[in-house]
Formats: sequence, structure tokens, C-alpha cells
Amino acid sequence: MADKDKTASREKTIVRTGIIGIVANVLLASFKALVGVAVHSTAMVLDAVNNFSDVLSSLVTIIGTKIASRKPDKKHPLGHGRVEYLAQMIIAALILYAGITALWESVKKIITPVDPEHSAISLALISVAIVVKIFLGLYVKKQGKKAKSDLLISSGTDALFDAILSTAVLISAIILLIFKFNIEAYVSVIIAIFILKAGIEIIVEAVDDMLGHRVEVEYTKKVKESVLTFDEVFGAYDIVLHNYGPDRYLGSVHIEIDDRMTADKIDSLTRNITQKVYEELLCR
Repeated sequence: MADKDKTASREKTIVRTGIIGIVANVLLASFKALVGVAVHSTAMVLDAVNNFSDVLSSLVTIIGTKIASRKPDKKHPLGHGRVEYLAQMIIAALILYAGITALWESVKKIITPVDPEHSAISLALISVAIVVKIFLGLYVKKQGKKAKSDLLISSGTDALFDAILSTAVLISAIILLIFKFNIEAYVSVIIAIFILKAGIEIIVEAVDDMLGHRVEVEYTKKVKESVLTFDEVFGAYDIVLHNYGPDRYLGSVHIEIDDRMTADKIDSLTRNITQKVYEELLCR
């Protein structure tokens, strides 16, 4: 598959998955918000807020991917791939905002508690939301790994966390109905902490990518193996790779060749190696 086809396929996968995430989260958040307000459930309303933040995350993912997929220009000769790392930072900021808001509202409810009025319908809706979030999280993570998108993988992981948090809301509601003991405000605090934790982890990961880190050993091996497919190359050493976005690298490698090879042949060889490595691994 040509480089253009790979990039287009990756972008299409991320955008399609992002749209599915938006639709699913809008529906979930709307139902949770309506039910949460109706039964006076702070935890469910906060869970709905978290789902709305997921909608914004999906929008940022789509927009970030579109910008990152732009062709190189005079100002950015190595492309716009690092925009995806900036998009991760924006997503993290949205998650942190949701977490801080959730924590503040939870503390207020602990100080001035209000008992929720759950019913069989509200519990059924929470259960359905949990199942939907599990399937959505697994699907988004799978597509993220397929497209090699940290943005999608983070979104998928966040969706699975949401399923766990919704389960906590369900358990607190069941405890209230059976034992008449309200622990929802404290569950809300736990939800807020999980949201904050997810935001901090995404920030750390995005900063790590922007600062630059060691390239995976497997990728380095693939570059070397690609170079060594040429009969004229006897060895490949001192590989240096710099990341400019997901699966986009600028690198150099020292090769061992016959010392009798002419400059014309060396030039032709290096051009062929560069083209092959770029087509196979998106490494210039």
C-alpha cells in the first residue's frame, strides 16, 4: 500500500471511530443527565458530564487528526503530525476540568446531602449505559491500535473507566434502595478522582511524546531489516530516529558498502534505500 493510501486509511479509521464515539456519548450523556436530574442523583449527573467531555474529546480527536494529516508545506517541511500530541493536551485539559467540577459538586453534596430517588427504570438505564460503554471502549481501543493512534487508545481506555464508574453509581443506588444508606456523594468523589487521574496520565503521555523518547526497539529493527534487503549493503549501524508524529520519523543510518563503489552508484543506492524505508515505515 502506498504512503498516501496508508495515511488516508488511518485518517478515515480515526474519523469514523470518533463520529461513532460522539453519537454514542451524546445519547448516553443525554439519558444520564435527564434521569440524574429526575431522581436527584449527583453521581449520575456527574457521569453524564463526563460523557459530554468524551464528546468534546472525540471532536478534538477528529479535528487534530485532520490537521495532522495535512501535507508538508514550506513552514512545516516534516508535516503536521505533532498536532496529535497537542490534541492530547487539549483532551487532557477537558478531562481535568470535568474532574475538578465533579469534585467540587461532590464535596458540596457531602456537606449538604440530598437523597436520590432511584427507580427500576433509572437502574435499568445505568445498566444499559455500562454495557454500551464497555463495547464502545473495546471498539475504540481496537481501532486505535489498528490505526496506531494514541488519541483513540486514550479515548477507549477512558470509556472503559467510565463503565467502571457507572458501575459504582449503580452499586451505590442499589445500596440506597436496599439498605437506605446514601453513599452516592462519596462515590461521586471517587468518580472525580478517577477523572482527574485519567487527565493527568494523558498530559504526562502527551508531554513525553512532545519531548521525544526512545523509539521502540522493534521499529528500529524493522528499519535495519529494510536497509539490509539491498545486496549492496553489508551492514547498518548507528540508527538515529526522531519522531514527528505517530509513525512519522526522520532518521539516519550508517551503512557498510564495497569501498570500490562509485559515487554515482552510492547516490542511486541511498535514494533507493530512502524510498523503500519511507514507503514501508514512513521514515525519511
